[in-house]
Amino acid sequence: MNLREQEIIQRLKKEDPKAFKDLFDMFYMPLCVYSLKFSDSYDFSEDVVQELFVSFWNKKTYLKIEGSVSSYLFKAVKNNTLQALKKKDRFSFEKLDVIVESFITEEKEYDTLTIEKERRKLLQEIDSLPEKSKEVFKAIVLDNLKYKEVAEQLGITVNTVKTHYSRALKKLRKSLDVIILLLLY
Repeated sequence: MNLREQEIIQRLKKEDPKAFKDLFDMFYMPLCVYSLKFSDSYDFSEDVVQELFVSFWNKKTYLKIEGSVSSYLFKAVKNNTLQALKKKDRFSFEKLDVIVESFITEEKEYDTLTIEKERRKLLQEIDSLPEKSKEVFKAIVLDNLKYKEVAEQLGITVNTVKTHYSRALKKLRKSLDVIILLLLY
C-alpha cells in the first residue's frame, strides 16, 4: 500500500467524507476500465464500480481492510462484475467459467506506479487504433456519449458505431494484460 492510500484509509477511519471522495477520484476510472475486461459495456462497468463504492462506504468496509486498498478494490470489481454478468445472463455460464479461470491467478497489487505504467501503455494502444475506432472509443468512454450521439456526431450509423467500439475493445483487451484508464482530459 502506498503512502497516499494509507493516508486516505486513515482519514476514512476517522470518518472524513473528503477522504472517500479522494479515494473515489483516485480509483473510479481505472476500476471502470478494469471492469471492461470482463464486459462489453462501459455503462455496465460504471454501474458495477458505483455500486462497489456505495457498498464500501455504507458497510464501512474500509475499517476491515488490512492490506492494500487498491488490491481490494480491483479484486472486488472483478468479482462484482462477474457476478453481475451471471445475473444478467449476458454470457453463457460456460463462457463465464472460462473468463473466471483465466483471471483466477491474477492477484496483483495495483499501486500508483503500476496504474501509471498501464495508463501509458493504454494510451499508446488507443493511439494505435484505426482513426474511426479511436474516435468512437474516446467518445463513448471519455466523453460518456451514447451510441446514437456518437453516430450523429460522426455522421455514421449506430451499427457502425457499435462495430468500431467492439473492434476497439477487442484490440485493447487482446494487447494489454491489465486495462487501466485514467481520465485523460
